[in-house]
Amino acid sequence: MVVFPNAKINLGLNVVSKRDDGYHNISSCFYPINWSDILEIIPSKTFQFSSSGMLIEGDEKNNLCVKAYGLLVEAYKLPAVHIHLHKVIPMGAGLGGGSSDGAYTLVLLNQMFDLRLSTLKLQELASKLGSDCPFFIKNVPAVVSGVGETIQPMNFSLKNYELIVIYPKVHISTKEAYQGITPKYPIREINTILNSEISIWKKELKNDFEIPVISNHSEINNIKNSLYNLGAKYASMTGSGSAVYGIFQKDTGLKNIAKINEQYLTWFE
Repeated sequence: MVVFPNAKINLGLNVVSKRDDGYHNISSCFYPINWSDILEIIPSKTFQFSSSGMLIEGDEKNNLCVKAYGLLVEAYKLPAVHIHLHKVIPMGAGLGGGSSDGAYTLVLLNQMFDLRLSTLKLQELASKLGSDCPFFIKNVPAVVSGVGETIQPMNFSLKNYELIVIYPKVHISTKEAYQGITPKYPIREINTILNSEISIWKKELKNDFEIPVISNHSEINNIKNSLYNLGAKYASMTGSGSAVYGIFQKDTGLKNIAKINEQYLTWFE
């Protein structure tokens, strides 16, 4: 069976407080986009994991697809499988690709072996993989808070706009992103801002990671400014970086005008 784990962008991201367990509470709108990896799982005599596309660094056992299988194999007596991941979504970009891969693995195994796990149970399992993983179980626009466990779907769409995402091939670790962050509650809630005219987003819809990340990586700010110069209604870094997206009016001929730098990885929707 083959599925296509997709990326997400963050429409606003506020780090609101630090928890006693050392993690941070956040508030953000996660918005799914069609930039996707390819995930295939087939029966096998022994468990195997393989990958192609972008190089996945690190120990295989730390891959979220492998961990997802590990969560289910003993509890539900799963047979061995071969998981193959073709990696397209860049890593360390704030696009949630790895989290999506892990969540989709849970969903696909649930379907393949008729485990009949509820959405709530799948989200519970996904939370053990990572804070962004539960979102990808339902995979609809949502305001996400806490450490990612509180997901409130919202009736929101960018279907009347064109979207471009630019990745400058800079890997930002979570540790680096949180350096320099001072948690604080926003003046206005993200869902309130998103339900206002897009013309006010530039002033009010903020990603708290932008300032500390841009201080070390000026090219991210250069991309953001270039998108505004090209006519973006709104532009922002997504997640903890380093990918930057721009939202444009429909039918702007974006693919013809948005050639910012040939060395960057660019995706359109």
